Amino acid sequence: MFFLLFVSIVMLQRIREVAIAKKNEKRMLAAGAYEAGASHYPVMIALHVAFFISLIAEVMLFERPISPWFLWLFMLFLLVQGLRVWCLASLGPFWNTKIIILPGANVVKKGPYKIIRHPNYFVVCTEILLLPLMFQAYFTAIVFTILNFAMLAVRIPTEEKALEEATNYRMQFKKGKTSDIVE
Repeated sequence: MFFLLFVSIVMLQRIREVAIAKKNEKRMLAAGAYEAGASHYPVMIALHVAFFISLIAEVMLFERPISPWFLWLFMLFLLVQGLRVWCLASLGPFWNTKIIILPGANVVKKGPYKIIRHPNYFVVCTEILLLPLMFQAYFTAIVFTILNFAMLAVRIPTEEKALEEATNYRMQFKKGKTSDIVE
């Protein structure tokens, strides 16, 4: 019961974020923005939906218990949620689940974006590992961590290329700086 309640809260948070993204997308498109990488977006959504299905199925079908490390994993999860909120707040109306590019816009380089290029992807990668580990769903943790890295191997270059072509991204994130950590 606790597991289903916990995962339901996380899924509701994701649904709320998609609603925020839709609102931001609409506003940005009206201001002249365009979408890049649209072809891989449905695959990314399918990956995230499949993640939750796999997590629920593995925990329920195999009756996985809560991890003995749950408290520590949960505290780390809460820290990651704080970083998620910081990412959303820092990008404000530019935050999106899609790659929405507003030509001529200045790239946001505040909050966690001062430290690393893609902190929101770091959050997602960490969650995809933490959530299953909290409930000893090791298959889901391993498989979806690998699949997510494969997705990001497509998404990050697509996003960076679009930003370099239409914004001041290259000037803000000069290649080779030690502070440029791509998650």
